[in-house]
Amino acid sequence: MAELISSRPTVALPNTLRRYRRLWFLGLGVILVLLLRVSLADLETFPAAWNLHLRQPVDAFRSWVIGHQNSHWLFVFGFTPLSRAIDGMLRGIENVLLALPWPFLFVVATLLGLRWGGRQTGAVVAGCVLALGVLGLWTASMQTLALMGVAVFISLLIGIPLGILAARHDRLEAALRPLLDAMQTMPAFVYLIPVVLFFGIARVPAVIATVIYALPPAIRLTSAALRQVPETVREAGLSFGSTSWQLLRKVELPLAMPGIIAGINQTIMMALGIVVIAALVGAGGLGREVVVGLQRLRVGQAFEAGQAIVCLAILLDRLSHAAAVARMEHLRSQRHRRRTTSSWTARLPRLLQSHGWLLLGLGLTAVIWLWHLFVTDLSTFPAAWRLSLREPVDALVAWARDNLYEIGNTGLGAGPLSDFITLTFLNPLRTFLQSWLPWPALVLIVAGVAWSAAGWRLAVGAALGMVALGLLNMWEQSLDTLSQVIVAVLLSVVIAIPVGIVAAKRPRFELVLRPVLDFFQTIPPFVYLVPVIMLFNIGRVPGIIASVIYALPPAIRLTTLGLRQVEAESIEAARAFGSTPTQMLLKVELPLAMPMIMLGVNQAVMMVLSMVIIAGLVGGGGLGLEAVIGLAKNETGRGVEAGLAIVILAMILDRITQGWAVRYKPGAKTKR
Repeated sequence: MAELISSRPTVALPNTLRRYRRLWFLGLGVILVLLLRVSLADLETFPAAWNLHLRQPVDAFRSWVIGHQNSHWLFVFGFTPLSRAIDGMLRGIENVLLALPWPFLFVVATLLGLRWGGRQTGAVVAGCVLALGVLGLWTASMQTLALMGVAVFISLLIGIPLGILAARHDRLEAALRPLLDAMQTMPAFVYLIPVVLFFGIARVPAVIATVIYALPPAIRLTSAALRQVPETVREAGLSFGSTSWQLLRKVELPLAMPGIIAGINQTIMMALGIVVIAALVGAGGLGREVVVGLQRLRVGQAFEAGQAIVCLAILLDRLSHAAAVARMEHLRSQRHRRRTTSSWTARLPRLLQSHGWLLLGLGLTAVIWLWHLFVTDLSTFPAAWRLSLREPVDALVAWARDNLYEIGNTGLGAGPLSDFITLTFLNPLRTFLQSWLPWPALVLIVAGVAWSAAGWRLAVGAALGMVALGLLNMWEQSLDTLSQVIVAVLLSVVIAIPVGIVAAKRPRFELVLRPVLDFFQTIPPFVYLVPVIMLFNIGRVPGIIASVIYALPPAIRLTTLGLRQVEAESIEAARAFGSTPTQMLLKVELPLAMPMIMLGVNQAVMMVLSMVIIAGLVGGGGLGLEAVIGLAKNETGRGVEAGLAIVILAMILDRITQGWAVRYKPGAKTKR
């Protein structure tokens, strides 16, 4: 032990010098650029002469697309038939859902909840279905459900076979991995811009964008589930003479089904998230209600649609999760159940006893259809059951703006808080990045941070990415967005890490916190803006507040998980040396949990960036506003420039934070 302790300085000192040598180079470079700033005023802003003017060729290409949609083979035999097929499928499902009696859908959803998840799941599902009608949004909900159904069906039709192939071919998985990483890195907003270029403004581009956005989890989780099938099981199947197809169908897929269903659950939730955003390109449904409410400051209308979206999200999440659990339990019971050759008459009493609820459901369904066909039309939800929330919410908003914007002369309220965040954090940081700090210094700082996180390759990529933001003529807008992301991430981390520590130390607190985090993770990101603008009106601050709320659940969960994964031996050793609880937390637990905490910071950064972009709808400014204007005014070139800038900024932030997470892993420092 003494030799080990005495040898530490000789090993740690060179590693420390190597680690901080990059920071010394970074500091010297920044000082040099700042000294040149006095004499070179052109360094304050990115040179306008370097603009690539990408907007003009993109707009020219859009004009070519419009002029050749009915004649060019690419559209005649490609995009147009695909668009018609998707539109026909969408209209067919929508017409069926709207024609079915609403009690029939209610009974079917409730029975599925009871069958898969028990009474609690059945009650939650029944309440969510009723809420869609009580809020007066039954038709809009069915339109959204139809769009989601088509998008999820296409995603799974592509994703599950690709996942199977990726599980069997390592080269294919290696080729798909960077593509899937890029698809999951991009904020949902970005997918709409190129899709609109080829499919126009309608529901079809919304379906295409949703498919692209929801595809990665279907591929990843299918491949991961199949790779986790024990090799001994495969060998046993081959030893019995099974072909490759039989092995897949009868052995691998049944064992991997829980993981595949989990991928379906993630695909459904991601599809619901972008379906709302897709309302910007004419998707309709609940998303349109939210967008119109936000754009016209009809908070009550947006709030109602937001509640319906939450109910639909909870409904689909509970059903898909319950289906995964039920499938897993079915497979377990099937392994231990003996097959019997008893006759149907012998099994009938047992069937009636175990599935009486199913027979009751079939009876109710028959009554509903007879009533629908011969008594009265049940395809529309009863208007008398309508519970309007618009007027109370609008009245509450008016009251909040009059009474909570500034509470007396105390200096407290939404207005002072908004001013404090804007004047203390947002404006100074944006001014510092845009006007005071020379652009080469900022490029050098970002490159230095990337170098410190993951080496020179990432540093070069980050520097080129920052320069590309200027070449796209999005320098100032990117820095505006970056300032908002920095402020929101700092606020998220300041809240999430202490809460995660308390949750790791207090099981009862975590038990209370868990359903709250589950609820927030179920809500699509669009919905977070609705309650925030009730207090803060429009601007950058609502986007910041919504971003913090949106990013808190993963940051808290991963902090708690990281602390709970610390080995008990390390804690016992620290306690044996007389460490206090605070010393153990600061010097043992937090350092060992840092990789997981940094992964939570990575998730927070990406979720904040996504929300800040969406906040362009409510005056958030930056790249989000540019993307919204490009979509709303059919300025495709402007939207493409903003979309590329969003992707570049997202990839820089994602790679840097991932590099930090890898750097803090045990043994990572010694390898560098």
